[in-house]
Amino acid sequence: MAFSKQICDAAGAPTAAYGHFTDAEAAKAYVTTQGAPIVVKADGLAAGKGVIIAETVDQAHAAIDDMFGGAFGGAGAEVVIEEFMTGEEASFFVLCDGENVLPIGTAQDHKRVGEGDTGPNTGGMGAYSPAPVLTDAIATRALDEIIRPTMAEMAARGMPYQGVLYAGLMIENGAPRLVEYNVRFGDPECQVLMMRLGAQALDLMHAASEGRLGEAQVNWAQDHATTVVMAANGYPGDYAKGAPINGLDALPETSSQMVFHAGTAKSGGQITASGGRVLNVTARGATLAEATAHAYDMEDAIDFPGGFCRRDIGWRALDS
Repeated sequence: MAFSKQICDAAGAPTAAYGHFTDAEAAKAYVTTQGAPIVVKADGLAAGKGVIIAETVDQAHAAIDDMFGGAFGGAGAEVVIEEFMTGEEASFFVLCDGENVLPIGTAQDHKRVGEGDTGPNTGGMGAYSPAPVLTDAIATRALDEIIRPTMAEMAARGMPYQGVLYAGLMIENGAPRLVEYNVRFGDPECQVLMMRLGAQALDLMHAASEGRLGEAQVNWAQDHATTVVMAANGYPGDYAKGAPINGLDALPETSSQMVFHAGTAKSGGQITASGGRVLNVTARGATLAEATAHAYDMEDAIDFPGGFCRRDIGWRALDS
């Protein structure tokens, strides 16, 4: 089975193309027709690693063969081929109650494993919130042109959506384009959002579950948050488990500084690494620079010789 489709904006103009395939040869033929660069995605859960940005047709063909060959397990049984979009990516989070939509924050993830956004994609090596690239004007446009029309159409089809909606947007020349929707909080975006939202996050989700978002509002502190992922050496490829982690007990656990455990285990009082992405070291500050400095101060205090992190989380905003 295979199909390709043109996505259109509110005015009916084509904005992006994609194809969905269950056959490797059909997928490769589509790539050959479309050309490169192009994006190849495993159409299933792949721990955030099932996306390949192919610079050449040959790279795309190799990615397709890997996916259908089992590199991502069952997630690669079907493959999506998407147009390569240019611009800066950001995440826009909203709550939906089936009728109303309430924005609850923006963030920018760092998908590539290497500094300067190099190397293979990962589940996320760090994030910061808010994302300056997603200005109020762009957020309003994304709500009016992308998110609200989607929710209205779902309601019109008798399948209103209620819950968390995460819109991955590509922003270029002040215009947002939709990359994908996820019906969950992002990771590691969730950590920075929760640090900034605090206890009101529960009240807002409760309002969404009861259809009361029309009367709810988000109370934002004028602050910033940064999370730095500490990953096991070798990630996102093969990595060893069991490396000891020390120094965590001496770190603060406050509304401004927190270490979230993602892939750890405890045995005999010793914390060890048990996954690829191991810890999310998260801090708030009055500015992004302050939040990032606090997060790296905490990261530097952790003794984890079997792990690594990117040292440039927030670089796009900090360098601008």
